[in-house]
Amino acid sequence: MPPKGKAAAGGGKGRAPAKRKLAEEFPPGEVLTDTGKKAWKLGAPVGQGGFGLIYLADENSAKPVGSDAPYVVKVEPSDNGPLFSELKFYMRAAKPELSKPLHFEESGCPKYWGSGLHDKGGRKYRFMVIDRFGTDLQKKYEECGRRFSRKLVLQLGLRMLDTLEYIHEHEYVHADIKASNLMLSYSDPNKVYLVDYGLAYRYCPEGVQKEYKEDPKRCHDGTIEFTSIDAHKGATPSRRGDLEILGYCMVQWLCGQLPWEDKLQDPIYVRDSKIRCQDKVSEFMTTCFSSQDKPDELQRFMEEVKKLDYQEKPPYDTLRSILQAGLKSIQAKDDGKLVFNVVNGTTSDRRKGAGSGAECLC
Repeated sequence: MPPKGKAAAGGGKGRAPAKRKLAEEFPPGEVLTDTGKKAWKLGAPVGQGGFGLIYLADENSAKPVGSDAPYVVKVEPSDNGPLFSELKFYMRAAKPELSKPLHFEESGCPKYWGSGLHDKGGRKYRFMVIDRFGTDLQKKYEECGRRFSRKLVLQLGLRMLDTLEYIHEHEYVHADIKASNLMLSYSDPNKVYLVDYGLAYRYCPEGVQKEYKEDPKRCHDGTIEFTSIDAHKGATPSRRGDLEILGYCMVQWLCGQLPWEDKLQDPIYVRDSKIRCQDKVSEFMTTCFSSQDKPDELQRFMEEVKKLDYQEKPPYDTLRSILQAGLKSIQAKDDGKLVFNVVNGTTSDRRKGAGSGAECLC
């Protein structure tokens, strides 16, 4: 385990090589053939991710792809890296034949349907076909006034524990958990999926875990407000890092703002703030919540994650029990229904409640 003191300085916000090419937009009706010789027809573009475009899609036929298409295709220039990284994960953990076991169906991982290379105008493009999704949780978070209810936060935390355990069992870590990477199912708004595996890392290839090693060139990889202390220090992603990121997400969803969000342009400040948070979790929670609404279960969750060594397997069941105890404390249970309502009270009200002595209140 690395020392828990000061982190190595350096870096900026994640890796994003400036020379990556942007994908050109394909016209509706373009047909792509995957490595299994299956043809997919593109519909309208519905989003953009990184350096690629996302299209509605369906199995190839004489009919145009409608607005109710069940699939999406992600397309990037073939020499870009993120989609290639995603594909490696999907091909190992999310193939359709893996959908029969109940464990996969409940994993919260998107289902992978195919991939391949496509030539267009003298350029090669890499593409991947996955299930279509509904809206992302960042949009829901904004619609709810940048706060989720305590019940909803704990439900989402429990879902993500299942998803992360599944990913970790398949030798990968995600490294970029956040609301914009959590998508509701297109057909069932009570199901949530973790998407975007561009930063996914195979921490345990062939059962051999990677050693802890800091690389200044990798400092601050990920999304700056949520990324783990390991990532800030330039270490490769880990299971404990995924759970640390989930902890930050749950705190933000519940209180509205993390203490370091006012200086995201300064990764050293953000890193050091997280180190202080980890050293004194109780003080961090007092900064984020008033005494009346401080969620003890989130403090216990973060304390449990804090104890993990870099290569240690997380106690998923213990963490689930902590969040389930939080639901019980508010006379609630995970009934399988995700309710997105505007929560009474504002962030500024909570700042007043927590007292004026805190450095940066949530």
